[in-house]
Amino acid sequence: MMKNVFFLFFFGSTLGVFSQSFKKSEPFTHTYSIVARDSVTGEIGVAVQSHWFSVGSVVTYGKAGVGVVATQSLVNPSYGPKGLSLMEQGLSPKQALDALLANDSGEMYRQVAFMNANGEVSTHTGSLCIAESGHKKGKNFSVQANMMLSNTVWDAMAKAFESTKGSLSERILAALKAAEGEKGDIRGKQSAAILIVKGKATGNSWEDTIMDLRVEDSNDPIAELERLIKIHRAYDFMNQGDLAMEKGDSKMAEELYLKAQTLFPENLEMQYWYAINLLNNKDFERAKPILTSIFKKDKNWKTLTSRLVKSNLLNISEKDLEAVMKL
Repeated sequence: MMKNVFFLFFFGSTLGVFSQSFKKSEPFTHTYSIVARDSVTGEIGVAVQSHWFSVGSVVTYGKAGVGVVATQSLVNPSYGPKGLSLMEQGLSPKQALDALLANDSGEMYRQVAFMNANGEVSTHTGSLCIAESGHKKGKNFSVQANMMLSNTVWDAMAKAFESTKGSLSERILAALKAAEGEKGDIRGKQSAAILIVKGKATGNSWEDTIMDLRVEDSNDPIAELERLIKIHRAYDFMNQGDLAMEKGDSKMAEELYLKAQTLFPENLEMQYWYAINLLNNKDFERAKPILTSIFKKDKNWKTLTSRLVKSNLLNISEKDLEAVMKL
């Protein structure tokens, strides 16, 4: 199969495209995916599942304040970065996608979805994509699939996304699960990924990416992705708790750490920081049994506790610290 490389040049409002082809095998990421926007938060996301190793590394692309891209079937990965570049220059998703398709001799094998930060979508399913293949667009989303066992996959994904309440990640996950409910990829399942970025860029990359999770190889990638999303939410609360702790707001930190612990109760660290904030709030009676259990499972947490005093993250008297160290 021939792979196209596009050299894009911008001169004012003029777009010049030069296409060069060379022989190289293209990834066969026949799969299903979704691009979507949360109309309340403005967040934009893309997610995918396929019977292909590390599908997220070749299918999903996104940039805060610009848009997201899913490029699949016989993948031309250049659609990702080049599509985002074109949309960042001001082209609509349709204009950007049409420009790339027009210069791609393998466009009949491509399945691609572009969505910008405003929720505008353009989707292409090539005429030679392996059946069952198709896509469905709606307000603030597009779902697309190829090489499915059934042609009901994309309709089921669309219905699930539109009918599910909750965060963008929860709605996207519902769409992926709906695809599996229709038996999904005819070959089975192997990897999955989700990428969510802000609708408006802050200029700080560490703030602009809200979620970037991949399941590279699994017998049940959607279930594993769901588990990771839940843990991600828990650690969001942990991060917020850390910030509250840094500001000296131990009451807020305690509340946030408790929310994290509720989502991930088996995690010792989340239990630990919750207990530390109980100590900071002089609630020794609730803190002691938690710390006793933690210290019994791993004595290194006891060693860490004394060090927190020097960092001003644990504010208790020497007498109280001695009592804690005897637990």
